[in-house]
Parts: sequence; C-alpha cells; structure tokens
Amino acid sequence: MSLTRRDFLRTAAAGGAVATANALTAGRALADFTPTKSKKKLRILILGGTAFLGPATIEVARARGHEITLFNRGRTNQHLYPDLEKLKGDRFDDLAALETGEWDVCIDNSGYIPRTVKASAELLKGRVKQYIFVSSISVFADFSARGLDEKSAVGTMTEEEISAAKGMRDITGTNYGPLKALCEQANTEVFGRNACNIRPGLIVGPLDRSDRFTYWPVRVSQGGEVLAPGTPETVTQVIDVRDLAEFIVLAAEKGYGGTYNATSPAEELTMGELLETCQKVSGSDATFTWADAAFLEEQEVAAWSDMPVWVPLEGEEAGHPFINVKKAVGAGLTFRPISETVRGTLDWWNTVPQERKDKPMRSGLTPEREAEVLAAWHAKGD
Repeated sequence: MSLTRRDFLRTAAAGGAVATANALTAGRALADFTPTKSKKKLRILILGGTAFLGPATIEVARARGHEITLFNRGRTNQHLYPDLEKLKGDRFDDLAALETGEWDVCIDNSGYIPRTVKASAELLKGRVKQYIFVSSISVFADFSARGLDEKSAVGTMTEEEISAAKGMRDITGTNYGPLKALCEQANTEVFGRNACNIRPGLIVGPLDRSDRFTYWPVRVSQGGEVLAPGTPETVTQVIDVRDLAEFIVLAAEKGYGGTYNATSPAEELTMGELLETCQKVSGSDATFTWADAAFLEEQEVAAWSDMPVWVPLEGEEAGHPFINVKKAVGAGLTFRPISETVRGTLDWWNTVPQERKDKPMRSGLTPEREAEVLAAWHAKGD
C-alpha cells in the first residue's frame, strides 16, 4: 500500500536545549513552564496568522515579548487578536499594505505558490532583515529512501507546470511538494543568508482543522474496539504545532538562515505508543485490533488518510517516518511528550461546537466503515 502525494495533501493542505533521547515520551511537559522574555524585542510580520500554526506562533512570540503585525485577507477568525496591528490584503493580487513599514523578521506561513513568495520577499527586501518561510517535508523528490536530510534532492517542475499553478485551487497532490521547494528557492534567491526555510513534517495538536492527528485521540477516547494499522512497532513522525511555533520564534531570535527539517526524531515514536498514550490520557476502555497493511489494502483502507499518521514501511513512501532532523535539534528544536500533544488536542476538541463534532471527521474512518473492516478482519479468523 503506498501513500500518494494527494493523500498527503489532503491531510497536510502546506530556544533551547538540544532534545534528549525519548523526548517525545518522557520528561515534564513544556506546557508547565511560562516562557521567559526575549532579551531583544523583535518586530515580527506574519503573513497569515489566524489558523492553526499562526495562532500558535503568535502565542509564543507574545509570551517572549515581541511586537507582532499580521497581514492577511481578514476572512478567517477575524475576532482574534484585536490588540495586534492588522494589515489587510491578498498576497495574490494586493500587497499594497506591505509597501511601507519595517520589521526585523517576516514569518511566511501561508506561501504555496513561488511567484507570491517571490513578490512578498522582493517587496519587503531592505525593510525586513530575515525572511522565514514555512515549507514542508513534501519537497523531497524520493521518499523511498530513509534518512532524508536538508541536502536531499527536492522535487522539480517544468516551466509550463509552474505557470499553470496560479492559485490555491491549482495545487494538487503532485505539485504541492515541488511548489514548496520552488518557494524555498525564491526566498533564498531574494534574502540569501538571511533566508530561513523550515520544513515541518505532519503538524499536529490544538486547532488542527484537518483531523489528520485528532482522529486518534478522539476515536480512542470513545472506547471499544479500535482498528489500528500495521503493527504497534511501526514508527511514525509528527511535530506538535506548539513545538514548531517555538522553533520558528527561536529561529527569528537567533537570526537563523538556511534550511531545517522540523519533525520528531526518527524512530522515537511508534503507532503503538501513540495509541496507548491516547488510551491512557483519555482514560477510555479502548482495545486495539492491529490489521496488517496487505489486509487494509484489500479493504481499500488508505494509509495516511483513512489511517492517519501511519505509513507502511515499504514501497515508494517508506522513508516518510525517517526524516533526519539532527540539524534542527542541534539548533534548538525541542519536543514535548506525546502525552501533552494528545492532552492538548483533546482539550481543544472539547471546546469545538457540537455541530462540528456531529459531522464525520475529515480524516480517518467513519464508525460504520471501521465496523465493516473490523468484521472482515475477524471473519478471516485472525
């Protein structure tokens, strides 16, 4: 069973100490601590900023004492941050609000099309010292190999394909990664050593509207027999949105340039550990029935979308959960325990309107479909 880039897109739609071993599973939660103020107050411009990673970044930056300006269309979560300076515009065709003003750093977490990243970078050049672009590990050309690092080859596109991608509606599972790679290139061409490209893996945690991780804490909290993919020993990688936000702000404070893969350390987190943590944190009576990849493929249960977070460790996508993050860890990327990610996700989910909870989750199986697959598994006699 292989993970297609379209499956990935459906669920990804793209200071501190060095992390110690088992950082995802041991130690006191970072949430228990109040961030200290930064020694230097930065003026930070965020392109986007009102959904998922944006709010997480804003919260960290505010806690560190930085001054924040937001630039976006003003359509999503307009009620948030009434005390912050807000510039209204559209990065596709209206950058007028960015024609004046100076900032220490621009954090671009809403760039997907190279020409828009190039346009904003060129416009801000000379008035912004550092440009941080939030990219994706989807940039890599070949996921069959393990240990992909910042020097590994990225995907490419023809000039015709680049020209065809004019807006968000033109992004597909095939071109998402190469477009992100070209966005990185545009940033670097304009800002040089002051360009920082951060490549998150699967971003998870509070406010994630995709349900790409939320499915597991919520499903396990409901108890009963839970269909689980592969084996408990299958490794995976995720990055808590709050940990990513902390690293982004750290990169701004340190003035980092270059490229950084940003997800959890390879081979530290397993599917078994993840699901058991969901059970312990929620206190449910859930039990897990592990179905192998071949059976799930027969049942047309897809990795990553129907079974979130999981990728079979074979085939052209087998390298997905083995991304090398040593560079980012050495630069200060740290990780809270996976229990804190699960707890934070459930705490947030409990605040979601009931109308949203009553709808099918955007990733994972419906209860009816899960029951069908479990029945088929038991009918095999396994």
